[in-house]
Amino acid sequence: MSESEPEAPDTVLHDVAAAPNPPSDRLDEDDRLKPEFVRAVMARVEAGDNEGARALVEPLHPADVADLFELADRDERRALAAALADLLDADVFAEMNDWVREELIDALEPHEVANIAGQLETDDAVALIEDMEEDDQRAVLRALDPDDRAAIEEALTYPEESAGRLMQRDLIAVPEHWTIGKVIDYLRGNEDLATDFWEIFVVDPQHRPVGTMMLSWVLRTERSFAVSDVMQREQTLIPVDMDQEEVALRFQKYALISAAVVDQAGRLVGMITVDDVVHIIQEEASEDILRLSGAGDDDINEPIQTTIRRRLTWLVVNLGTAVIAASVVGLFQGTISRLVQLAVLMPIVSGMGGNAGTQTMAVAVRALALNELISSNTRRMIFRELRIASVNGLALGSLLGVAVGLYYRYPDLGIVIALAMVINNVVAGLFGIAVPVLLDKLRVDPAVSSAVFVTMATDVMGFFSFLGLATLWGLSA
Repeated sequence: MSESEPEAPDTVLHDVAAAPNPPSDRLDEDDRLKPEFVRAVMARVEAGDNEGARALVEPLHPADVADLFELADRDERRALAAALADLLDADVFAEMNDWVREELIDALEPHEVANIAGQLETDDAVALIEDMEEDDQRAVLRALDPDDRAAIEEALTYPEESAGRLMQRDLIAVPEHWTIGKVIDYLRGNEDLATDFWEIFVVDPQHRPVGTMMLSWVLRTERSFAVSDVMQREQTLIPVDMDQEEVALRFQKYALISAAVVDQAGRLVGMITVDDVVHIIQEEASEDILRLSGAGDDDINEPIQTTIRRRLTWLVVNLGTAVIAASVVGLFQGTISRLVQLAVLMPIVSGMGGNAGTQTMAVAVRALALNELISSNTRRMIFRELRIASVNGLALGSLLGVAVGLYYRYPDLGIVIALAMVINNVVAGLFGIAVPVLLDKLRVDPAVSSAVFVTMATDVMGFFSFLGLATLWGLSA
């Protein structure tokens, strides 16, 4: 090290040296807990060796401790929580699956929940208690410090999955007439300030944000410079009632690390950071995938009764659409009786149409979620999908038509199934994009209901086009 370079503080060197190595004997190459490690921990818990269990778990990151609880059976979790009570801090609860966390919280006293919530950021504390029973929620709020209680109660007044529920209250805001030197002295001299932040918000006398400063700018600017000369005036402001999915889109679009949240009067009331947005993106993506399949908000840690009720609801709806499709087949019993090969081939037409519709629907739902499919390009996207569906229909229809004509030595049957494939693919493309767009305009989540309508359309039209053409063509054995 040259003489001009400052030496690193001893405390920093000590921290680096003391940091534990990743527990490779506990985690596999994908950073997942090894099954044998989980079994070893649970064996010690069952044997009453709580100290041995804590010794195994203590080196883990809070996220890995949370994973351990999720991997344990429901019947084992309370015993595991009792054994690892000293390690169950706020960071572990913040990383835990919602269902598992709710189950453990139910076993704690209100003052214990309040102690955990008081250590969390406001958004994590809200997530911890927002789903509790009203009486339990009030008991926890009464046990909180007044400042924490006021912040959480205010957050609970905002709509679920809104920026108000998501935002943190701890932030750094300074007036624009300060100098950089005064900002630095303020940051160093005030022990009650937030400890983790990346940018400083600049506000006017009415506490409305007028600009931002990255910490790197502050550290590299002379003390005599005015904040107003250094700050960036253009910034992305998040309304307090904005849906969290829209918040995530703004972070993605503008590559934000943090953003100011403002109330209806434009006053700065909080901030959202990118680590919270990462959780939102994962949550929304998982939600859409599950809803497209009709599984709703299912989770492997959810109680079985809740899962059965949710899945059964959509299965009953699908049963109704299947009855409609079957009734179409019933209209052509005479045609099927004259040529039994139709009964063998018609599931191919409806099944291929369903697959094509699902492809188009998945692309449309994703585009709507990312604001890529909007009013100005909807018509163009519909014609695009129709062209794709037509080409795919012609290709698949030709291939299947030739194969069926040769196999059954019945060219007319090959022509009929080829035409039916083209028709049903076009219908699948049209419904695959039109249904999600229509539902979105009606303010209905397209991820929830699109699959039912698209599947019904492709089944009904697949059977109707194939059997209808066979009837018109006069096919018979």
